[in-house]
Amino acid sequence: MIPFVFALLLWFIIREVRHLLDKVDFIKNRFPSWAKNILTSFVILAVLAFSSTVITSSINSLAKSYKKYEKNVDQLVTQTNETLNIDLMDFLKGHTSDLDFGTILSSIFNSVTDILGSAFMIILYGLFIFLEESSFQQKLKNVFPDKERFDWVSGILTSMEKSIAKYLGLKTLVSLITGVLSYVVLLIIGIDSPIFWAFLIFILNYIPTIGSLIATTFPAIFCLLQFGEFTPGILVLIFVGAVQLIVGNVIEPKLMGNSMNLSALVTIIALSFWGAIWGVTGMILSIPITVIMVIVFSQFPSTKPVAIMLSDKGEVS
Repeated sequence: MIPFVFALLLWFIIREVRHLLDKVDFIKNRFPSWAKNILTSFVILAVLAFSSTVITSSINSLAKSYKKYEKNVDQLVTQTNETLNIDLMDFLKGHTSDLDFGTILSSIFNSVTDILGSAFMIILYGLFIFLEESSFQQKLKNVFPDKERFDWVSGILTSMEKSIAKYLGLKTLVSLITGVLSYVVLLIIGIDSPIFWAFLIFILNYIPTIGSLIATTFPAIFCLLQFGEFTPGILVLIFVGAVQLIVGNVIEPKLMGNSMNLSALVTIIALSFWGAIWGVTGMILSIPITVIMVIVFSQFPSTKPVAIMLSDKGEVS
C-alpha cells in the first residue's frame, strides 16, 4: 500500500498546483487540464529525481568514509574515559569493533533505493488515479441523485481537501525553512554532506513532536563520529536545536494556528499507531489521516462524539 499512498499524495499535490494555475486566466482558458497535469507532473518528478540523485550520492560518499569515522570512535571513548574517569568506557571501547558503520549507512542507502525502486508503481498508480478523477464527479452524482445529498457529500470532500491542503502546504513551508537554516548551520560547522542532513531534517520535520528531536540528534551524533570530539556535536545540538525551537514554537504556530483542531494526546497516539503500521510513512501521514477522520465523524450524529473527543477543545464544525 505504500506506493499507492505516495501516488495519492502525488496526485493531491498536482491537483493543488493545478488549482493555483487556474487562478491565472490565461492558463485557465488556454491550457486543458491534461496539459496542466502533465506539466506539473514533469516538474515535480524532475525535482524528485534531482533530489534523489543528490541524496543517494551523499549516502554513498558517507558509506565509503566509514573507516575514518570508525577510528574516531576510539578517540571519543578515550576522551570520555579520561574526562569522567569511569570504567564503563573501557567496556564500551572493547565492543566498538563490533560496530560496522558502513553497514549502518548502507542500510540507509538501501532504504532510499527501495523507495526509488517503487517509482514505477507510484507513477502507474498515479496514472490510474488521474483516469478515475475524470469520471468521479459523475459517479458521485449517480450515487447521490438528490441534489441536497450530493451537495452535502461534496461539502465533506471539499472540507477534507482544504484542511489537508492547508496542512501540507504550511508544513512544507515550515520544513523548508527549517531545512535551509539547518543547512547553513551544518555548513558552517563543517559536517560532511550537509545537504543530506538538511534533507533528512526537512523530511523528519513532517513527523509531529518527535521528528524535530530525531532530526537534531542524527547530525549531532554523526559529528561525534566525523570529528572524534564533542565540541562539533554540542554545537549542532545547540544551533540546530535553536532553529527547531524558533521555527517550531514561534513561526509554525503563527502560520498554522489551530487549523488541524487535534488534541495533543490524539496527535501522539495517531503518530504511534500509524507509525507501527507504516513506519516513517505512517508517521508523516498520521496527522492528515486523523484530520480526515475528525471531519468525517463530525458529519454524522452517531460518530460526532468521537470527533469531539479527538478535537483540540471539543469544538467541531
